Formats: sequence, C-alpha cells, structure tokens
Amino acid sequence: MSVPASAASENRLAGETSPYLQQHKHNPVDWFPWGEEALAQARAQNKPILLSVGYSACHWCHVMAHESFEDAGVAAVMNRLFINIKVDREERPDLDQIYQSAHHLLTQQNGGWPLTMFLTPEGTPFFGGTYFPKTARYNRPGFADLCERVGQMWRERQGEIKAQNASLLEALARMQPARAAHHSEFSADSVGVLVESLKAAFEPEFGGFGGAPKFPHPTDIALLLRRHAQNGDPEALHAALFTLQKMALGGLFDQLGGGFARYSTDARWAIPHFEKMLYDNGPLLGLYADAWAASGDPLYRRVAEQTADWVIREMQAPAGENGGGYYSAYDADSEGEEGRFYVWTREEVAALLGAEEFAVLAPHYGLDRGANFEGGQWHFHVAQPLPEIATMLGKSETQCALLLASGCEKLRTARARRVWPGRDDKILVSWNALMIAGMARAARVFGRADWLASARRALSFIRARMWRDERLLATCKDGRAHLNAYLDDYAFLLAALLDVLQAEFSADAFEFAEDLAEVLLEQFEDRATGGFWFTSHDHEKLIQRTKPGHDNATPSGNAVAALALQRFGHMSGETRYLDAAERTIALFYPAICKNPGGYATLCMALDECLNPPAVLLLRGDEKELTRWKAALDGRFQPTTLVVAVPKNAGRLPPLFDKPVPATGVSAYLCRGVSCLAPVSDMAALQSLLS
Repeated sequence: MSVPASAASENRLAGETSPYLQQHKHNPVDWFPWGEEALAQARAQNKPILLSVGYSACHWCHVMAHESFEDAGVAAVMNRLFINIKVDREERPDLDQIYQSAHHLLTQQNGGWPLTMFLTPEGTPFFGGTYFPKTARYNRPGFADLCERVGQMWRERQGEIKAQNASLLEALARMQPARAAHHSEFSADSVGVLVESLKAAFEPEFGGFGGAPKFPHPTDIALLLRRHAQNGDPEALHAALFTLQKMALGGLFDQLGGGFARYSTDARWAIPHFEKMLYDNGPLLGLYADAWAASGDPLYRRVAEQTADWVIREMQAPAGENGGGYYSAYDADSEGEEGRFYVWTREEVAALLGAEEFAVLAPHYGLDRGANFEGGQWHFHVAQPLPEIATMLGKSETQCALLLASGCEKLRTARARRVWPGRDDKILVSWNALMIAGMARAARVFGRADWLASARRALSFIRARMWRDERLLATCKDGRAHLNAYLDDYAFLLAALLDVLQAEFSADAFEFAEDLAEVLLEQFEDRATGGFWFTSHDHEKLIQRTKPGHDNATPSGNAVAALALQRFGHMSGETRYLDAAERTIALFYPAICKNPGGYATLCMALDECLNPPAVLLLRGDEKELTRWKAALDGRFQPTTLVVAVPKNAGRLPPLFDKPVPATGVSAYLCRGVSCLAPVSDMAALQSLLS
C-alpha cells in the first residue's frame, strides 16, 4: 500500500513531466497519474475512480484546485472514497476526448475544464461534471458533499451503474462514423453549403461568426480565403479579412507584446480570456500572412510580425534540454487574478510616458474613454486609428506612429517587471507542428529567413529528441520525452513539413515526411472502413477508440491527414497516400453532407480530392531560384504548391527529378497526372498561374 499524499510533502505527481500535474504535487489529495498502478488499485479495492482533467493555463482548474484540492478536509473525503487520478488533457488528449464525450452523453451538457468524472474501477464513467465549488453555489453542489453522494451511489447502486455502463459504451461506439460513401458520390456541393452558412453566420459589425464568446475559428477563415482565391467570391473575402482585422484591433490581440489570447468574452473582441495557447497562434500566424498576400493591407503584416516576434522571444526554448522547441501556453492568471499582467490604470500609463506619447497612446488604445476591465482598469484595444489622432493633434501620421512605438516600448519594459503569468514549458509535437507550419508559411510570404530558421530549430528538436525508433513521442519537458504520439502529432507534422519544403526544399525533410506518412498508414489507418484512429494500433486499450473528424480548437487529425496525404501524394507520386486520403474523405462524406458545419478542413480535403492542387516545380541555379521564388511566394495561391529544388539537392522523388537548365530557371507545372511543358519566362508563368 502506498503512502497517502497527506503524509508526505509531495505526492506521486512530483515525478511527472506535465506542469499541470506538477501544480498539484503538494495537494493533500492522494493523486495518481493515469496508468496501470492507479487502475490496478481501483480494481483491487473495488473503489471508484475520481478522474480530474485539466491543463496548466485553465482558470477554473486553478479555482477548483485552490478551493478543494488544497483543502485537507475535502482531500480526506476524496482519499477515503476514491482512487484519485489527475490528467493533463494536453498530454493525454486520448483520455480527454473519451471522457468529454461521455460527459456529454451522461449530462446532455457541453463539457470543458476542469472535467470531473467518476468512473468504475474498469474506467467507465457513471457520473460527472466540470467545475464544482467547495460549498454549494452557482446551482452546483459543494464538492465534498457531492463526493459523499457519489460514494453512496457506488455502494448501493452498482447493479444500475453496470447497466448504465453498458448503454454508455454502446452510445460511445455509435458516435463513430460507420458508413463510408463511394468516391463516385463525391460532390463539392457541401463545400459551397458550408461557405454560404459561414457567410450567413458572419457578424457584420465586429466580425466573427455569432455572438459572445467569440473564438478565432482559423479553419473557417482559411476556407473563406481559399474560396475567394478559387472563384473571386467577394463576400467570402470580406468575412475573412474583416474578422481578422477586428481580431487584430481588439483586445484578443496583445497590442503590446504580440500574440493572441484563447477567445474573447464579448462580441467586440475587446476582453479576452487571457491565456495564450501555442495552438491558436500557429494557425493565426499563417492566416495573417495569407491575408496580407490576398489584400496587401499592412495591418496583417504588422500582426504577423508581432506574433512571430513574440513566439521567438517568449515561446521558443533556448539552447539546452528543450532547445528549439516551442512551449505550450501562458496562463491567464498572475498573482491569483486573471488578466492582471496585461491591464493598466490610466495613472500608471501616464506616469511611464512622456506627454506627447500619452497624447497619442491614450486615445489610440481607449484610455480616454471609460475603463473596460474590472477595478477601473483598461485592457488595450485600438479604439481610434492613428490618422484620426494625427489630425486631432495636428501632427503627421509618421510622427504619431513613432510616438506610439516609443510609448509601447516603455510599457513593454515596465510590464516585463511585473509578476509574469505561469508558462507551460512542455513541448508537444502536435502544437509545435502547428507553429512550425505557421512560421514557415509566414517566412515564405514575407521573405523572413529568421522565421524559417525558428521553424527549422523546432523541427530539428523534434527529430533529435522526440523521434525514436521510427516513431514519435508526444511530449517532452526538461529533456524527458515520453508517451506514444497521437494522430494529430503525425498528421500536423506531415502538413508542417509541406510548408517547410515550400519555404526551402531539402531532401532530408522530404524523407522525414515519407517516414511520417508511412507510420500514419501502418499504425493509424483503419483499412476496413477508412479514416484514422486517434491512437495507434499498439496504444493502451481504453474504453473507446476515437476517429475524430470535426475541427475544434485545433483542426481534425483525420482532416489534416487527408489533406496532407493528398498533397504529399501529388508531390511524391505515391498513390497509396492518395488512396488513404480518399478512404478518409469517403468515411466522413455522409456526415459532411448532412451538416458540414465544423468540417471546414475536411471540406478543403474534399475540394482537393475533386480538384487536385497544382504542383509547381522550379529547377535552376540558386541565385535565379531565389529570385523566382521571391516573386511567387508573395502571391496568395492556396491550391498551388511551389517547390524550388536547387542543383545537387540529393535524392529526389520522380516528379522533382527534372532537368536543370544550363542558365535561368525551368518551371514545371503539374496538376493530377498531367504536366505542362516547362516554362522559362517569369511573366509567362505568372500569366499561366493567373
């Protein structure tokens, strides 16, 4: 029998890599990490399991921890009645998916974090909820009282619980897609239906889709930009660009430090939930680069620059154990208060700035209006544009821009002296892949070699520390990598490599992409019915094996796998990748047709299945290739893959192994199984692409 946590200064979580689990290592709760030890204890003692799922940047997770898990009395109840398991949803998304789905089936309510589930010793849930207060309020029972009632339920009603478990497991099984369509049924109609529904849901005053709370929805915005590029749809372009503009001008964007918060609590994008997640900022960085390429608006360039600079400055590990990898998140709270690091009083700002700087910054960020945050404080958002302020002050716009820049620098310096929010410094392959893709795409669009170097450092770290025995590990902290990687890790990293290859080709990166694609097919594909399991064939057996198709905060792993495998199949000439992607689309096609909402990435994969992307290969000497690439990389062409392969590039796939001209560049444009004659004139090529 192990020693209860209350009898020691640290519990079992002290040895875990997750910063979230580490936050609970001094709790008096006798916590276990998820694993066979905990499950065996539950079975041996016939005790139910109390499963608590959260993550390090979660505000209400902190609240529940402070109220209940740090309280000796509540902990004593938990230790007496349950085997208590703490899970980081970011390290174990497989568990989070299963128990969030079970929560919805049991309660008919949306889940979230903290997720609080009560399981049988075999791991099947029979009761659950999210946040519970220590004492009854918010129409929720007090947590210790709830634990006593659940314990009594387990002692007295195990027959009913067993019957409910059987029904629940059947319901979970029915949630998986089962009937695949035939590829002959494929039509682009569903893509059009989703685009029209997004345009109908577009909120014309402040952008976004629907009311508060507002989330960025990068996959939906990407679909709208893509639609405009394909057929010139002006409404799709406006909905996408206006939403990106309003997000960038609002408080969702950190006006001083760069980077985006998780979501806006209001309809105006003014007051965010202040946590900053890597998985939001990677796709958004790529989107703002695309928005600039599509429009030329300097706002999108500025936001991309500030976001990339923030990531490299604050989210990329320096040389050392985690050197090069991207950290996961920043907490919303500091000093026990949400947003405290980010908000200001007018007096603080005035004391730090010169009079001329304050005269520009105050109206620009809304300090000349009423406070917009608790306690008479301000969270910055762009309330008045600089041209209007310049006119009001009788200054040039350039003068005002310089005064704003110097004022912001002083405030950034002062803010850096505050108590920082906690940073979750674990390295997750899937989230790193999203940032690698965004950084590489932005580097290509803006010609930023330093951003590409950042993406390559993260990629090198993953290959050096998290690629072992031809398989990925999911998470790494302080040099310790572990846990079988998931579908998202492989699919997102494969997609990221396609962006890296377009930014700068290397045979080594191409071979790594081949390795990832092969593991996807060998370890994750369901050859019987199509699609990819979220967990590998040799993963721990759980009560459900999921096959997610919906986009959520991150895009669907199945959708990204289908899209990336199709693109890589056209680049490599490997038809097995195309076939696996087609089987995946076929599996989800009936659901897309029934209701395409939430399937934006699968709709893009469907669209490219019906209309294969163009692959534009450039061959020539390095100097000329650089010139041609620079002319092409600033174009917004989401359905064209541009790869510049220099002389002596190493082993090449058949499509790329084309003759290199003695002088200049030869451009080979291929779509599907047909290629045009090589083009050696840039103007002719641009005309062809248009």
